[in-house]
Amino acid sequence: MYLLFFLILFPLITAIVLLVLKNDALRGMLVRVSALIIGAGSIALLVTTFRTEVQYFAASSVFVDKAMFCIELLLAGYIFYIGFKYKRPLTSILIAIQTVIMLYFEFFTRSGLVIGHNMFIDKLSMVMTMVIGIIGSLVAVYAIGYMRDYHGSYHRELKDNRCFFFFVIFVFLSAMFGIVFSNNLIWLYFFWELTTLASFLLIGYKQNEESRHNAFHALELNLIAGVAFALAIVYLSVTSKVVELDRIIALGKTAVLIPVAFLCVSGLIKAAQFPFASWLIGAMVAPTPVSALLHSSTMVKAGVYIMLRFATVLEGTFTGFSLALIGGVTFLLGSLIAISQRNSKGVLAYSTVANLGLIVLCAGVGTYEAMWAGILLIIFHAVAKSLLFLCVGTVDNQIHSTDIEDMSNLIVRMPRTAIMMQIGMAGMFLAPFGMLISKWTALRAMADANPMLVAFIVFGSSAMLFFWVKWIGKLITVTGTYENIEKGISPNEWVTLYSLSSLTVGVCLFFPLICGDFVEPFLVEMYGRTVHLGQDNIVIMTVMLAMVMLFPLSFLNYGKRMKVVDAYLCCANADSCTEFRTAQNAVKNIDMKNYYLERYFGEKRFFNLGIVVTIVLIIMMLGASVPWK
Repeated sequence: MYLLFFLILFPLITAIVLLVLKNDALRGMLVRVSALIIGAGSIALLVTTFRTEVQYFAASSVFVDKAMFCIELLLAGYIFYIGFKYKRPLTSILIAIQTVIMLYFEFFTRSGLVIGHNMFIDKLSMVMTMVIGIIGSLVAVYAIGYMRDYHGSYHRELKDNRCFFFFVIFVFLSAMFGIVFSNNLIWLYFFWELTTLASFLLIGYKQNEESRHNAFHALELNLIAGVAFALAIVYLSVTSKVVELDRIIALGKTAVLIPVAFLCVSGLIKAAQFPFASWLIGAMVAPTPVSALLHSSTMVKAGVYIMLRFATVLEGTFTGFSLALIGGVTFLLGSLIAISQRNSKGVLAYSTVANLGLIVLCAGVGTYEAMWAGILLIIFHAVAKSLLFLCVGTVDNQIHSTDIEDMSNLIVRMPRTAIMMQIGMAGMFLAPFGMLISKWTALRAMADANPMLVAFIVFGSSAMLFFWVKWIGKLITVTGTYENIEKGISPNEWVTLYSLSSLTVGVCLFFPLICGDFVEPFLVEMYGRTVHLGQDNIVIMTVMLAMVMLFPLSFLNYGKRMKVVDAYLCCANADSCTEFRTAQNAVKNIDMKNYYLERYFGEKRFFNLGIVVTIVLIIMMLGASVPWK
């Protein structure tokens, strides 16, 4: 139990120190040491508990409960104030509604509750702990050099507020640990709301009009999620007198389907699913470490985590089927929209929305096979997507563009970064990396549960294949000679990028271990059965991984033992290796561009379609949870 408290409190203490620490060198040292301690603490928790059954801890304290409630009121007051200050009445109204609901709970319905276990640790919590503790810490280390260059070289017009930036980052990590260790929904709600406020502060970091608008948009949608969460707590306290996760699940579908539906709505918003995906797309205005943190290891994973927790309740219900359809629609439409995006951050954002939709699809189906796929999707997506976001941030700092078309020749301009980007992209769609294996298992789970859902995975995965391959094509396109521009990248960035690249390969290499020691025992505990990976499949995966890794490794000596020559252009080459003569003797540049097909997969068309369809599905999901007579 002490390690659980340590992982929640240590980042919080670090955050407070970072808030007042002005010295740049000392701040960087503290971030590195703290990240190392958090990562080591996560591994220590894994080592000491992974052979044990689920463990519950009373951790009861009247003082802690009262302190959480007081902090909630203070945060609510702050949010109400900023909504009034910046003329965002919806913000103030939503936080007022949320506060009234929780005041009603505190003074009228809480007295009858008897809470035996406030905290717990099981295999799913361990998986989330490793995602938060390792990937989140690496993002914090990356941010040291990135934010120094961000203010010192690229955005000198912005106020340097790195003390506050790192303060919020570590508060975020503390809150995420709190979410995955909380068995008590009231405690979980407290940490849930901390992530909402922290994301608002990080998205609005630039403090210009665009970032402020996008930050408030994210805050308002996540306040709606908070209202839904609060309603679920009140409903459970009135009808069942139960607010502990394990006891809620034990009550069965009939008794808890309504509050679970409300919690799923809250999870959908936090996970940026349609019709709420716009807040995560708008979050791209924030510095790159924020994007990596929100998209890969923290904020959005909290949303899918809560839905996976209630997968056994949703299994076989129309509420679960409606949730699965929302995830399927999001997966398909998000993947199609990503095809039309030229901005690399836009591709990564919609890819995140889509992949989270696939996890939601698995949670809605709720079978043991779907749960197996959903948990593995969380792991592989977190590692590969954080690597890609940070690589794109590094490229942006060097070439001052996030346009995919400006990334031609990156394999010779930034060879190491380009190789790491290829590893990250391979991790998202290529066999034998885990994302593809997880999608295959999800496909089989859909075929067994409801064949209608198979179409979403097939067509969504096809779209993903298209936009990842065409991006890889731009990275390895070479026209002419270029100098290496990687010399200005900070050591902190390199450490993080190398670590995440190794993790992307490592989680695939140790795939059988992850399944055998974490996922399968969790499924046996929840369902009494599990998915097994055959020995022949493990051998095939290992051989395929070795062959796939030859591709990026072949570029390590690019420019040393390989020579770039002019393209053969039917004897029409001009003086420059990138120019040719037309039939009219005019000189033109060689120009190779991708297809983006905006006419067919335009963002506005599919986004609006997704909003309409998923709103109808959410109404169906909530309606199906009510026991009509």
